[in-house]
Parts: sequence; structure tokens; C-alpha cells
Amino acid sequence: MTDSTPPRKNGTILRRPAWAESQYVAEALRTETIGGALLLVAAVAALIFANSPWREAYETLRGTYVGPEWGDLRLSLGHWAADGLLAIFFFVAGLELKREFLVGELRTVAKAAVPVTAAVGGVIMPALVFVGIVLALGGDSQALRGWAIPTATDIAFALAVLAVIGSYLPSALRSFLLTLAVVDDLIAITIIAIFYTADLEVTALLWAALPLAAFAMLVQRRITFWWLLIPLAFATWALVHASGVHATVAGVLLGLVVPVKARASVPRISTLERDTDVAHRFEHRIRPLSAGFAVPVFAFFASGVTVIGGGFAAAAADEVAIAIVCALVLGKLFGVFGTTWLLARFTRAELDEGLGWRDVFGLALLTGVGFTVSLLVGDLAFGEGSERNDHVKLAVLTGSLLAAILASIVLRLRNTHYKQIAELESHDGDADGIPDVYQRDDT
Repeated sequence: MTDSTPPRKNGTILRRPAWAESQYVAEALRTETIGGALLLVAAVAALIFANSPWREAYETLRGTYVGPEWGDLRLSLGHWAADGLLAIFFFVAGLELKREFLVGELRTVAKAAVPVTAAVGGVIMPALVFVGIVLALGGDSQALRGWAIPTATDIAFALAVLAVIGSYLPSALRSFLLTLAVVDDLIAITIIAIFYTADLEVTALLWAALPLAAFAMLVQRRITFWWLLIPLAFATWALVHASGVHATVAGVLLGLVVPVKARASVPRISTLERDTDVAHRFEHRIRPLSAGFAVPVFAFFASGVTVIGGGFAAAAADEVAIAIVCALVLGKLFGVFGTTWLLARFTRAELDEGLGWRDVFGLALLTGVGFTVSLLVGDLAFGEGSERNDHVKLAVLTGSLLAAILASIVLRLRNTHYKQIAELESHDGDADGIPDVYQRDDT
């Protein structure tokens, strides 16, 4: 028995994931879809407040400072949302990344080639489009600091769009989008760490290795008492923040040290059984916190920008805003679709049976839905509260909305077709709880 259909002669790309992977993706999609809806509500609420008679109260709330005086931890609520709450989001991203590379769809070169290549193309091409348009419109070196803004895909928003336009898209497409987004997050956090670290304090960064190592030692031994792990995680975050590296990097590092595979034996003090997947347990508990609270709160504080009174007109005249919209819609499309097509062209591979290049085209459009990381990079590039950063926010919202609309048009046309396929694949003749499509013989 096998989990999927055998490959074609020249190889197959975007194949249906194995049953276990399909179940994992379905669980992740449910949480992220709800999170995407909450994120949208938070963003709309922020826009309403920022353009209402209570706009000053909104700005006062966002600028309220809380936290201890020591350790550079007295931050505004807006900074706490961007530096603190998004660290939770990137912790989940670190867990996903490690899982995908060790036991998921990225564990072999053949499986990893397509989503990794697409993710890289989806970063490089938008950056090139952004730089090209800024230079063509006479932008200066300061404007070029925003080159990384349109490179990231917001998985929560993208999956929320998928849920709205139809729930019958093939699992291969959904798995491809989720896997691509995981690699996309890794590239994004690497860009933030390398290109948006102004002043590096090496001593603080080295000190951060101590609580990180202690955290890793405990989770590797399956000792997961919250009163031990949370202080160590916070200490790691605080020291990375003090080093000048963006604090969200700490979230990824903490996620990457969590074990994915089961262990033959665990110490008696452990709170887990030996066959427990620690990363899955953490992700199951923390993903709802990330998708349902951390990211929406960040969206509320990050997306409030004045549109009325000439705000939108000023943004439309800014070369940075124009470049962001074009890069999100066209750069992401050409980057993801183009690299996937080229990979298939030069390896002579074919799409999995039942899929068409129109599906990849629509999915590539959908990767232009950028929000969370794009807004974060905008803050880092131009400074929170600056006029140009307000233009960035409007451009990210506009480009993401346009990409979502175009993707919806393309993918919605396929929904009826895939609904019919889904009804056939749902047949479970042997009543074992696994659709028969996942149990075909190799012969």
C-alpha cells in the first residue's frame, strides 16, 4: 500500500501529500483560517479608529509605554506587539519549519525542491520589481530600504481567502501553500536579522545563548514544565532584543530547538511520554494563541493609518507605495509561478494528475497577500509612525486586497470542478477512516 499515486515517468510535482501530512495540514488550516478572519477584523477595526473622531485615543493607546525601566524593556504597546507578540508567531513558524524538514514535505530533496524554489523566487522577484520601480520613479537610497517589504506572504490571510472562495481545492495545493509559507517565513526572518539590525551588541547576543541552551536541554529531555520554560524563553527574547537583533529572531531559535521526533526513553521527571512529539504538542497549544491573539493584536496596532484628508492620495504619489503594490501583485506572481514552471520545464516533470497550471497561477496570485511580516519590515525600514511608513501600510493593504481579488477570480472558477473530484476522493470503501484515494496500490 502507498500513500499516493506513483510518479509519472519524468517525475511529478505538487503531488497529493500523504494521509498523515494531509491531516496535519487540515488541522493547521482550520486554525490559520480562523486566525485570518480575526486578523482581518483587527485590521478593519484599526482603520476605523484611525479615521474616526477617536483617532487621537488610538494613537495614545498605541504609544502608551509599559514595562520595567531596566534592560531596555520599557516599550510602547505598539512595540510590544511587534517585538513581543510576533515572537510567538515566529516560534510557531520555527516549529513548523523544523517539522517540515525532518518529518514533513521538506524531508527529501525531491519533495522540498518545488516549494523551496517557489519560495525563493517569491522573495527575489518582488524585491527586484520593487527596486526597479523605485529607481524608475526617481527614488533615493532611503526609499530602497523597503525592498524586503513585499517579499513575505501572510499565511493566515491567504488561507482565510482560500476558505472564502471554496473549500474544495486539492490538498496538494493547500499543502504547497502552507509549505511555501513556512520557507517564506524563514527567509523573512533571516532578512530581518541580517539587513535590519542597526546596532549589534555582541555581548548580549552571546548571553542569549545560555537561556536558549537551557531551554533546548529541557525540551530535548521532554521536561516541559511551563514555570521552567517560559522564564528561559523570556530571558532569551529579552537578551536578543537587547542585542539589537529584532526580537522575533528569538522566537524562531526557540522553535528550532524543540524536538520533533519521538525518543526511545525519557527521564522519570519528564512530563511527557517517550513517544510524544513535543513540537506537535507545543504547536497544538500555542498556534491558537498566535493566530487568535498575537497576530490580530499586532494587526490592530500596526494597520491603523489615516486614509481620509489626503492620506491615500499622498500614498499614491509615493514611489515606495507604488512599488509595493506592483511587487505584491506582479512580483509574487512571476516569482512563484515562474520558478515553479521553470523547475518543471527543465526537469521535465509534470503536474500531478488533475491539476493544471491555472491552479498554480491562482495560487501564485494568492501569495501576494502580504500583511504581518510586510508591516513589520515597513516599521523597521522607515520607522514606526513616520509618514512614509503610513504610505507603506496603505500600499500593503491595497496590494494584498488586489492580489486576493485576482486570486479569487482565478481559483473560484476551478472550485466547482474540484468539488466533484473531492466527492469522488471522499469514498471510503473499507470503512477504515482513510479515503481510498490514499490507499492505492503501486501496481
